[in-house]
Order: sequence, then C-alpha cells, then structure tokens
Amino acid sequence: MAREMAGLSVVITGASSGIGRAAARAFAQRGARVALAARRGDLLEEVASECRNLGGEAIAVPTDVTDATAIAELAEEAQHAFGRIDVWINNAGTGVFGPYQDADLALHRRTIEVNLLGAMHGAYVVLPIFLDQGHGILINTISVGGWAPAPFAAAYTASKFALRGFSASLRQELKDCRDIHICGVFPAIVDTPGLDHGANVSGRQIDPGPIIYAPEDVAETFVSLVHWPRDEVAVGWPARAAQIAYALAPGPTEHLMGAAMRRALKRASPARRTRGALLRPVAAGRDVSGGWRERKGLPFSARRASSIVGMMALTGLALLAGTKAAARVRR
Repeated sequence: MAREMAGLSVVITGASSGIGRAAARAFAQRGARVALAARRGDLLEEVASECRNLGGEAIAVPTDVTDATAIAELAEEAQHAFGRIDVWINNAGTGVFGPYQDADLALHRRTIEVNLLGAMHGAYVVLPIFLDQGHGILINTISVGGWAPAPFAAAYTASKFALRGFSASLRQELKDCRDIHICGVFPAIVDTPGLDHGANVSGRQIDPGPIIYAPEDVAETFVSLVHWPRDEVAVGWPARAAQIAYALAPGPTEHLMGAAMRRALKRASPARRTRGALLRPVAAGRDVSGGWRERKGLPFSARRASSIVGMMALTGLALLAGTKAAARVRR
C-alpha cells in the first residue's frame, strides 16, 4: 500500500547539491524528516535550512561515504534525532572521464570507493535497523551506466554494474521480509554539478548532449518509490533504451556507443585536465542544477518531451538490437 510521507525519516547521502539536494527538498515539502549527508558541512546547513523552511525537519551530518565509521555515525545521529530510519538513499556518486590509462589509479579507486563501497557502507548500517523495526526502503542511485557500459568512464561503469548486482543480491536475501525493499534508480543524463565535480583527464570538454533530465525528475522518482517500491526504475527513455539494446545485442550496442563517444571526443573543444572533487571537496557546484539546460536553451526537463518520441526511439532501438542479434545467431 502507498505510504504517507509526513513524519517519515529519510537519510540522503550526496545531499549538498544536484540530485541529493533536489531530493531533500522533495521530501521536506511533503513533511518528511531528513538527515542530510555530504562532505561540505557549510553547504549542508544551507540545504537543511531550506528543508525547514519547506516544512520538514532536517539535520546536517557532514559525512564522507568512503568512511564506514562516519556512515555508522550518520545512522546513529538520524536515529537519535528522529527515532527511526524509514528510508535510506545512497545517492553520493562521482566518476572519471577519459582514457582509463590516462588517469591516476587513485582517481579510479576513489570512484569505486564512493559509488560502490559508499553504498555498501550505507546498506551495512541500515539493514540491521530495518530488520529490527520490521520495515524500510533502501534506494541506490545507480545510472544508465549500470545497464550499458559507458566508454571513457571505465571505473564508473565498473562501480555501477557492481552496484546493480549488489542491489539484486540484497533483494533476494531479504525476499522473505515483505516490508523491506531494495530499489535501484537508473537515471539517464541529469543536469547536476556532478558533471563538473567528476575528474576529466580526456583533455576535451564534456558535452552531455541534447537530452538532459532535471534533478527534480530523479527526486520525484525517489518519492514515488517510497509510495510504491519497485526493484528497478529508469528515469528517462534513453536509460530504458540502453537497457533494452544492451540486453538484446550487447556487441552492437557497445560498438555504437563507443563509436559515438570517440566521434564526440574528436569534435570536442580542448579543456584542461582536472581531478574535480574526487579527492577533496570543491567550492563550485552548490546548486541543484548544473546549468546545462540553461546554457543549451533547454529550460524544461527532457521528461516533458513527447512520450511518443521516446516510445519511437525505444521501439527503433529494440528492433535494431533484435535484428543484430538475429544476424549474429544466423552466422
């Protein structure tokens, strides 16, 4: 049955900007109590103040998700403040863009630590709480990169494929616990500061393309999962299209994605190489939006585009993938 949002206790990691900040607002305006976690403590206090002004209770807990002890302390503070934890959202994420061998190994390791181990740390502390109280929803922000490999983001892809498998494994372990749910969210490209917070060793400017979703789209998906938990949910038809294409014809899909990315890199303008915010927080990128839609003249979420276009694209990709797969079988 659908859950009422007012009074629920929700923990959100990566809450200082982007999807996490949008989620904090979405839950607070519905009367939920939110525990906000990220490395930038001053910014977290700003987000917490926003949430209180929207009608929700909020606490700010500066946390590095790669530190298992810090995550345990986050859970303790949330329980102390609100008495329980109803929803835990593992949302913190990062990545390295560029040829794998061109980035320091420390950046790849950090990507795995944040995206995969950070989520594992969260699950490790909250699942005993869920089991003790008899209910709870764990939401992992995965990515289209957990369904289909992203060229020039090898460590990111590795972490997201692993996070999807981790989520599926937990889901089966807890199958007998009817009121405990493990949910995976797979967004397409989202307009967040995260695109600038990631490391870029390609020497080329990143361009997310013309189909960009709003952080609020993902936040509303989180809310919908609390109302009606589901195992895996795509945000945006490109994410669903990639899933279908890679499931039906992985080889051709890899080839097309790789060719498209190599072509885009050749055409991209030069840019300085940067480690972003992987190894330490940066001051830039404090808002929900990363500004990409505004710069590209796309003021509205891509979700508002015609559903007919999305369905046509899904159908075309599925037919293409099916044709390729059939041809491979005949050979």
